[in-house]
Amino acid sequence: MSEILIKNACVCDPLQGIDCEKTDLCIRDGKIVESVSANAKVIDAEGKLTLAGGFDGHTHSAGKINVGRFMNPNDARKNPVPGLSGQVARTDKTRAQVGYNTPNTYAIGYRYAKLGYTTICEAAMPPLSARHTHEEFKEIPILDKMGLTLLGSNWQVMEYIRDKEPEKLAAYVAWALKASRGYGVKIVNPGGGEAWGWGKNVSGLYDPVPNFDVTPAEILMGLAEANEKLNLPHSVHVHCNNLGHPGNYETTIETMKMFEKVKSSRDRQSLHVTHVQFNSYAGTGWRDFETGAPMVSDYVNGADHLTFDIGQVIFGPAVTMTADGPVEYANSRMLHEKWSNQDVELEDASGVVPLSYSPKSFINAVQWAIGLEMALLVKDPWKVMFTTDSPNGGSFVNYPEVITYLMSAKKREQVYSGFSDMALGKMVLPGIDRELSFYELAIMTRAIQSKMYSRPEKGNLAVGSDADIAIYDLVPGTIDPSTEHERLKQAFSATAYTFKDGEIVVKNGEIEESPMGRTYWVNAKVPEGIDSAMQKDLDLKFKKYYTVSKSNYMVEDEYLPRPVEIVTEGDF
Repeated sequence: MSEILIKNACVCDPLQGIDCEKTDLCIRDGKIVESVSANAKVIDAEGKLTLAGGFDGHTHSAGKINVGRFMNPNDARKNPVPGLSGQVARTDKTRAQVGYNTPNTYAIGYRYAKLGYTTICEAAMPPLSARHTHEEFKEIPILDKMGLTLLGSNWQVMEYIRDKEPEKLAAYVAWALKASRGYGVKIVNPGGGEAWGWGKNVSGLYDPVPNFDVTPAEILMGLAEANEKLNLPHSVHVHCNNLGHPGNYETTIETMKMFEKVKSSRDRQSLHVTHVQFNSYAGTGWRDFETGAPMVSDYVNGADHLTFDIGQVIFGPAVTMTADGPVEYANSRMLHEKWSNQDVELEDASGVVPLSYSPKSFINAVQWAIGLEMALLVKDPWKVMFTTDSPNGGSFVNYPEVITYLMSAKKREQVYSGFSDMALGKMVLPGIDRELSFYELAIMTRAIQSKMYSRPEKGNLAVGSDADIAIYDLVPGTIDPSTEHERLKQAFSATAYTFKDGEIVVKNGEIEESPMGRTYWVNAKVPEGIDSAMQKDLDLKFKKYYTVSKSNYMVEDEYLPRPVEIVTEGDF
């Protein structure tokens, strides 16, 4: 029996309503408990900020990140953070690390852990590519993982929606989650992936998808209703249509409004909108491009059915990777960058484009501001998840830098004071003086994820929760985040301690242990009659169109060495 007593911790735990209060934490066998024996190992936190392990609810760390690695061999030598080489030799405790935006699997686990993160969600997993995604999950040390299954341009999904067969649609979603060992439903540019197979795109919610006689709006509603019928732990996770296009804030708001009528089967949102920065653009083109954050945030402030993540832009190199194939083609042509494109069977299309964000670029400067504007203009932090959509907006290793932007108006001013007058005239950030507290930051990086993903054991330090803990080398009350930017950034860059399941994995910013994390997936139960009818349809589809057989398609148990199966009972 392993026991640890953490004394004098300054705990910030929004799910329990604890705002930087000094207390002790007891750990036994990987869980938070009420008390431990006199023989427990004692660690003195010395009043340092203590949070639950961070939970990155939208990142790209397995799967198509490999394409980014192939396209960016130079990325292996880039410095992840100042003073740290992009290439780190193996030690007796760690494997070799390379890369910045597209680091190798070992670097992903170590670097997240050093930031105090213990759980990640890979936000885009085509069913046919799921095996390799799970192979990478297996090699990412320390972290617990989950993946969202792409279904927004799936032939079977669109046919069931067109033919008005909602029960078969729900059965197919359940099968796709089980086949891919996925945790939830991801929808990217609904219908646009299929249109891109013909060199086209959908321009709005009511454009018909070529050859299927369905619209993006119908795909969204059909999958949302199937999601709730199956009682899935997470809502649909939506990358809206028209991402990256000036004027797209109108499509974003229209999409959000559609979900007002979707009734959640759980105590969570009915819609999560991804990287909303890329979908909060106003203007009619790039010449008059400007922020749409005030309009989007105004709607979100009056809504109670949705959450979103920021997708903050970081200046410097990035690698955009998305199932939104058309937008990647547009990026490559506009920026004259190299481009990769993939059509995944009957499921979706994707693209990868390396690029760089510059503060000297009028467009990039406004993009940088929009993410912060969304985070700061939305009044309720329980609607806002902290992300850079890594590596689309920038690598997750830059999270400490983003934290300084959110907690200090002066730090933001230091950055935007170098922008052109043209850029400053297209944003509202200079007029925002809000600065986040540690409590609000803990909501955005831990607590909201617990609620969003229905994982009560994550994101908090209540008795019974996982003993995933981050202790940062700063004492609340002795630091002014508004002015002490570098001290704040340094503290969030490398924890004093990170615990994973009660085991010390980081101490004083160095990796101590590399345990294997869990993989969460959802097994949604469907009545046998409905499932068998759907399976007949699916068998025919595989026989006629797929390049692999259904028996070779399933992610087998061997791919998940530490699985956590979440069983749900549907409402049929």
